[in-house]
Amino acid sequence: MLKLSFLDLVPVTDTGTIAQSLANAADLARHAEALGYARYWVAEHHGMAGIASAATSVVLAHIGQATSTIRIGAGGIMLPNHAPMVIAEQFGTLEALFPGRVDLGLGRAPGSDGRVAQALRRNLASDERQFPQDVVELQAFLAGDDRLGIRAVPGEGTKVPLWILGSSLFGAQLAAMLGLPYAFASHFAPDALDEALDIYRRQFRPSEQLAEPYAAAAFNVFAADTREEAELLASSQQQAFVALRTGNPGKMKPPLAGYKDSLPPNARAILDHVLQCSAVGTVDDIAAGLQGFAARTGVDEVIVASSMYDHAARKRSLAIAIEAAKRL
Repeated sequence: MLKLSFLDLVPVTDTGTIAQSLANAADLARHAEALGYARYWVAEHHGMAGIASAATSVVLAHIGQATSTIRIGAGGIMLPNHAPMVIAEQFGTLEALFPGRVDLGLGRAPGSDGRVAQALRRNLASDERQFPQDVVELQAFLAGDDRLGIRAVPGEGTKVPLWILGSSLFGAQLAAMLGLPYAFASHFAPDALDEALDIYRRQFRPSEQLAEPYAAAAFNVFAADTREEAELLASSQQQAFVALRTGNPGKMKPPLAGYKDSLPPNARAILDHVLQCSAVGTVDDIAAGLQGFAARTGVDEVIVASSMYDHAARKRSLAIAIEAAKRL
C-alpha cells in the first residue's frame, strides 16, 4: 500500500469560527488515525483569516490529545520566525506529552508577508539566509549538545526527528547535506519537484537520524462518490488559491458550481499551474492520480492536502483517498 500522510491548514470558513476549525482538526485527526494515515501535520501561517494553525505547537498539542497512535507534527515550522531554542522547548514539550509521535518539519519561508514577518520577529535580523545555521543549532538543542553552553528544557535529549521542507532546490540540497528526510510542497509549488528530488537523492549524506534518503511530496486530493460532487467540492480551494494569488486572501468560501469555467484565462492559468499535482473525482480517479504521482516521483510517502468547505465531505475525501491507496 502507498503510504499516505495528511497536511491540514486548519481552514476557517466564511460562516465558521476559529473554535470550530480547531474542533474539526481534532475530529479529522482521529478520523485519519482510524483510517491508517501515517502522520497528521499542520502548517504555520500568519495573518490569514482563513487559516487557524498560526500557533502550530499549540494546535499540535490539541491534536495529540485527540489521538493516540498517529504521528503528529509541523509541516512546517517557519524557522526564521523563531529562535531555535524556543522551538526546541516547544517540540521537546510535545515529545514529552506524546512520546515517539512527534515530527518537526522546518521551512525557511516566513509563512506570511514582510509586514507580518517583521511583527513576528520585531526585526528582520533573523532571516532565511541563516536557515541552515538555525537548523544545525536546533539539532544541537534537541540533542543536548554541551558545546552550546545552555540547555533547552524541555527539549534536550529528545532528538525529535527533523524534516526539511521546501519548494525549491535549496531545501533539497540542505536536507541531503544534513542527512534529513525531505518533503516537497508540490501541492502549491510544483515547478522544481522532479529536479529537487533528484538532487536530494544524489547528494544525500547518511546521518545519525537517517541512513538513506527518505522523500515525501504533497498532492491535492478532492474525492467524493461522484466526479461531479468532487469537482464542486474542489471549487472552494480553487477560490482560495485565486484569492491568495491575486492579493485578496480571506476565509474559505462555499463551493461554487462552474467556478473554474467562469474565470478569465489568466486566473484559469493560475489554477492549472498551482494545482497540477492533484486528483479530483471518485476512488478510481484518485487511485489513478496517486499511482501516476508515485510513479513519477518515487517518493516514500505522499502527503495528502485537501481543504474543503464541508467537514463531513472532507472526512469522506480522506476515506476515499486511503481506499485508493490500498488499491496500489
